[in-house]
Amino acid sequence: MLEILRAGIQTTVQDQGRSGFRHLGVAQAGALDAPAMWLANRLVNNAGTAAGLEVVAGPFEIRFMRDGWVALCGADFDATLDEQALVCGWRYPVKKGQKLRLRGPKSGTRVYLAFDGGIDVPVVMGSRSTDIRAGFGGHAGRALKKGDRLPLGVTYPLKNKLGTPQRQWTPEVRVLRGPEFDLFDEASRQSFFKQAWTVSTQSNRMGYRLQGTALQRSESCDLLSHGVLPGVVQVPPNGQPIVLLADSQTTGGYPRIAVVIAADLWKLAQAPLGRQFCFVETDLDGAKAARKQWQNELYRFEWSLYGK
Repeated sequence: MLEILRAGIQTTVQDQGRSGFRHLGVAQAGALDAPAMWLANRLVNNAGTAAGLEVVAGPFEIRFMRDGWVALCGADFDATLDEQALVCGWRYPVKKGQKLRLRGPKSGTRVYLAFDGGIDVPVVMGSRSTDIRAGFGGHAGRALKKGDRLPLGVTYPLKNKLGTPQRQWTPEVRVLRGPEFDLFDEASRQSFFKQAWTVSTQSNRMGYRLQGTALQRSESCDLLSHGVLPGVVQVPPNGQPIVLLADSQTTGGYPRIAVVIAADLWKLAQAPLGRQFCFVETDLDGAKAARKQWQNELYRFEWSLYGK
C-alpha cells in the first residue's frame, strides 16, 4: 500500500494505455513517456505493462506501507528516500514507513515510479490507466490527491540496487508527412521544418500546443471528420500546430500536416513548457527502423536484468 502525502501538479496512475476501443471514442491514455514507464517496471521485475505513477513536476511525497522496491525513470528529478538521494534510472529497496519525496525536475517534465507488484487498481477496458477527461480508470478516474491510498500487487524477490543508462533529450522530433501536408502553401511547408517551435503553456495530456510563425493553407476547404492518433500534428485555423498525445480525442477535422514517429513521442512528453524544438522529416522506413531500434534497446536491457 502507498499513501499520498503530497500529490504534485498532476500525478496519475498509468500503464501502457488501452487499445481496441478508439472506434467507441475511448482515448488511449497511458504513460506519455511509455518507454520510461516500461523501463521502471522492468527494473522492479514487473511486466512492462504494469501500472505505476506518472508525476508531473512537484512537490510530490508518498509513504510506503510495506517493504518493497521502487524504481524511477524518465525526467531527472530531485528525489530522496527519507534523507537518501535517489538517482533516476535506478531501483531501490524501501522499508515500511519510509517517505519518498520529489521536489521538482532538474531536466525533463515527467518521472515514472514503479513499485514491485505494480499498482493494483481495477482494470477498466483492458488497462489501469487514468483517463482524466472521461473520468474513469486509475484511482477514481482522477489525478491523485493528499490522503489517497493505492494498493500494490504481489511482490517478487529482488537483490541489490540496479540502474539503466539514461536517454539524451535532443531538440529534434522526427515526423512523417501527414495526409493534408500538401494543403499548405510552399512557404508554410518549409517553415514547418525550418523554424523552432515553442511548447505553449496551454499544453496538457491531450495535446501539446505549439507557438511559432503561423502556417497557412494554399486554399480554404472543409474537411470531413477523420480518425486521429497520438502523434498526429493538427493545424487549427490560427495556424499554430497541436501535437496530439495519449489523452487525445479519437476523431478530428483539422488538417494533419504531419505525424510524430512512435520512437520520438517520449521527447514531447519530456519537453517542459516553453522548450523549443524542430521537426525533422523522415520516411516510413526511417520510422520503422527507429521504432525497432528502441524496442531492441528495451529487450537488451531486459536480457541484462533477467536473461529473458
